Parts: sequence; C-alpha cells; structure tokens
Amino acid sequence: MRLFLALALLLASPVSANPLADLVAGTDARAPQLSGVIGVVANKKRILRAEAHGLADIAAGRPLTTGSVVRVASISKLVVAIAVWRLVEQGRIDLDRDVSLYLGWPLRHPAHPETPVTLRQLLSHTSGIVDGPGYGFALEDRLADKLTPQHWGPGAPGGRFEYANLNYGIIASVMEAATAERFDQMMTRLVFAPLQIDAGYNWQGASDAAVARAAVLYRKGRDETAWNPAGPWQPQVDDLKGKRSPCPVRSTGGCGVAAYLPGTNGTIFSPQGGLRISLPDLARIGQMLLRGGEVDGVRLLKPATVKAMAAPVWQAGKGVPGDDYHGQMLCYAAGPQCLSGRAGATDQPVPGARWWGHLGEAYGLLAGLWVDQRRGRVIAYALTGTAADPFAAPKLTSSFSSAEDIIMAELAK
Repeated sequence: MRLFLALALLLASPVSANPLADLVAGTDARAPQLSGVIGVVANKKRILRAEAHGLADIAAGRPLTTGSVVRVASISKLVVAIAVWRLVEQGRIDLDRDVSLYLGWPLRHPAHPETPVTLRQLLSHTSGIVDGPGYGFALEDRLADKLTPQHWGPGAPGGRFEYANLNYGIIASVMEAATAERFDQMMTRLVFAPLQIDAGYNWQGASDAAVARAAVLYRKGRDETAWNPAGPWQPQVDDLKGKRSPCPVRSTGGCGVAAYLPGTNGTIFSPQGGLRISLPDLARIGQMLLRGGEVDGVRLLKPATVKAMAAPVWQAGKGVPGDDYHGQMLCYAAGPQCLSGRAGATDQPVPGARWWGHLGEAYGLLAGLWVDQRRGRVIAYALTGTAADPFAAPKLTSSFSSAEDIIMAELAK
C-alpha cells in the first residue's frame, strides 16, 4: 500500500476531540449522532489530514479507519465520467453524437422523437431521463426493454436539468457498446489500475483485502422511512462479515455474469452509486483532477480535458429550467457537480465554495469529494450512518445536512 495511505492510517484516531469526533460521540446537538465518519484533506502533492472515528462493523467491534472501504454512492458518477472522458480522448466515443448509434437501438423521448440524446446530456442530467419506475435492472434484462414512457420527464433532451441515476446506467451501456468491454472491467483498466487503486463497482475488481476492510453502512431505523433515534444501529448495506457476495449483480436466475453481453444493460454494476473505495484513494482521484489530469507521474487526462469536464453545462437561473435537488445542486457539468460560490446560495456549506466534485447519499451514508481549485485542496469525507433523518435537523449554512456542513467547514480550515 502506498506510503501516503500508511501515514493516513497512523492518523486514524486523533487523541484530541474535534467536531468530527463530537458527531460520532453524539455531543454536537446541531446534528444527529453518526455511527462513523472519515475525513481526508489533500493538496497537489500529499495528504494533509486523514482521520476516522467510530466503528466500521458495530457487531464485531471493528474500528473505522481511514483505510476502510466505503460504498460512496453518487460520487461513483464522477469516477464514471473520468472514464468517459478518457474514451473521448481516445476517439472511442463522442459526447455530442446520438447515443442510439452506439446502443444499436433508438433512445428517444416519446414526446420529442426527433431530438437525439447525447452523452453530454446524460453526463449532465439534461437528457430528459428521470428515474421513474426504477433505474437498476436484473442481469437477464435488456435496458432497451425496461425503459418506459415514465422514464422521461417534461423537457426535451437538452431542455431541462433533472438529476437521475438512470442516466449513468445508460452511460455505462454506451461505454460497453462502444468498446465491447464489460463496465466493471473497463473501470479497472481506465481508472483504478493506472492509479494503483484497490476499488471496484459492486466490489468487482476489488481485492479480498479490500472486502475485509468494508465499512458497513447504518441507520437507526429500518430504512429512511422508519427512523428510531433511540433504537439500535441497523446495518443497511455491506454487512459482509469479511466475505464478498456470491453474485455482484441483481439476477433473477443464477449469476452468469461471464455470459453477459456488454452494452445490453449497463445498470447491473451500479455505475450510479456502487463504487467501493477508501477515502484516501478517493482523494487520490481528486488530486489527479486538481493537477489537471496527472498524479505521481501517471496521466489519465489532458489538462484541457479536465477543464472541459469541469465547465458548467447547467446552472440554476441561467436559461434552462431544472430541479435543484432540494437546493443542493445549482450547478452541474459534464460529469461533476459544481458548487455555485454565490453568497447566500443554498449550495454553500462553506461560504464562497466554488468547488467541483460530487456528493453521495444512500443507505445511511452521506459523502463528498470536492476539488477546491482556488486553494489547491481536495476534500473527501464519508459519514457511514446516522441516528435520525439528517435532513430533518435544522439547517446550518446550506441545504446539505447539518452534519455535512460541520464536517466540510472543519476540513476546509
């Protein structure tokens, strides 16, 4: 394991209390108690701060460390976008071409059949796609057969912003169709292997050692509809007991992943949210972006590509209407989410934050990977479980949860 991760692990249990530790102890009345939190700050050259508090597995009493491997939810989308832009640089795909030409079947909004859907629109959630009846399908399904009229919103492609997980299942299908390569294997080849990162979507490509470091995600309550702050912590996902699942995808009959035909259903490896990765490795991806596509002598993207990737495609109040995701999304690029930096805006956990990256939210987890280009910093955090609805607590400085505002303000010091 790389030296910076080893050093980060040494910092996993700071002796003095700080706001992150207080959230786990439940002594900060501004936010619900957390089962665990990891925070990492890096500059272009090294990790500046890394710490973890709480438990990765409550039943086993296993501590959460900075090396714990976490399902980082929608931050997964940002990493998919990096692979997409690599394929663009290689001339394998075109962001503004009709994706139907890759898929081999017509992807068309039923109310706007003359308007093509492009990868740029899918990456930026301006495709017209909505999650509707669902966005993850079984191994045996064909994506073309699962899309319904309810998977399309009111706007024509390019005419409205609406955040939808299904966009990234379609993107994964396009990537596979263009390369004849399975999505999980492609992500290892294009991103994780070059950066020497032990990670994978739905654990595919991740080592057994990574599985052994899995952080269980928790809630106090059965799910997001049944909170019980006085009750026990209940595992939500990745309660693996050191063993990976016998099937990494949803299947209705066995698990013949080896027979899967790339391009037919890219939703199966959860490109929208299924990435398992440690926070220092997530920060390493952020360092690569901060450095214009290169880290430790490994170049994934050209500087001009990173600049184009981070350029806003949609911004609230600037022509194209959209749903601002409860005030957390006022700016979105071709893959990354971008914070507006506007004084008083609802997406400002730290005043003046014109950061770009992505948030993550699922199964009790709240997380973020943010690149602060102005200060030359990368911030990565994950809270792995919350005792009560994090968005029912009083807001502090933004529309993010109060715990995230506290965590980001602390890490941005």
